[in-house]
Amino acid sequence: MITWRKSSHSGGGGSGGQECVEVARLPGYIGLRDSKDPHSGHLTVSATTFAALVARVKRDKLTP
Repeated sequence: MITWRKSSHSGGGGSGGQECVEVARLPGYIGLRDSKDPHSGHLTVSATTFAALVARVKRDKLTP
């Protein structure tokens, strides 16, 4: 069974906490999915890629 979890930072803003990404540990990967539509599938990335993404978000280094 896959256990999905939301960030402890979810729930802020004017959206009432409805806009959130969930993550799960998968065999050898990290799964990402939209919490509003969990049955639509998920994106799978390596743990290294996910760690790099989190580091960039924390440094506010994402560009549109």
